[in-house]
Amino acid sequence: MPLEISLDWIEEIRKSMTELPLLRYSRFIDSKVDPNGKATYALSKYDAMMLTADIGTANYFEKVVKIVGSRNAKICANWVIGEIAARLNQNDKDITTSPVSPRQLAELILRICDGTISGKTAKDILGAMWHEEHGASADSIIEAKGLKQISNSNEISQLVDTVLINNPQQVSDFCKGKEKAFNFLVGQVMKATKGKANPAQVNEILKERINKKSQE
Repeated sequence: MPLEISLDWIEEIRKSMTELPLLRYSRFIDSKVDPNGKATYALSKYDAMMLTADIGTANYFEKVVKIVGSRNAKICANWVIGEIAARLNQNDKDITTSPVSPRQLAELILRICDGTISGKTAKDILGAMWHEEHGASADSIIEAKGLKQISNSNEISQLVDTVLINNPQQVSDFCKGKEKAFNFLVGQVMKATKGKANPAQVNEILKERINKKSQE
């Protein structure tokens, strides 16, 4: 009898095969819906190349994105090929032995995305996960160390007003076009909050307050 091979069997075999690096690279940079139902991320060619250089890194990245969501694929890529890769290199480890799991990193990125913590604070939390708090979630570290970002406009406004009162020369310098003076004022607010104030809000409120003072 002639050997009959069904299309369903061929499709089943195809799906069970490991995705080739070049195909995965193409999928990572694609912004269209994948015909096979796999996720696409619209990443840059550089990011896709770094992520698909080895299967472990690509798998780690996709586990992170599955939790965070593909619309935030870029920030996930930045953390995997940036902070995670740097720490792995420093400690002579590969991605399969990373002390920080994909879920831990994903939860950390989610807290950046929802404004709970700043990117700078997130790096400190990653360090704690890496060296001290093995297996700990981002939320538990944020709670234990009191790292939640200050996003209350009234609280930030009060701090800004205090900084402006205490630094009249820098306010005057900024009004004369000296950008370094503004950076100094931002730094003073961040120092007062131990780096926990929302940087974007600090910048916005500072400019509003200074503009208001210059018109008085």
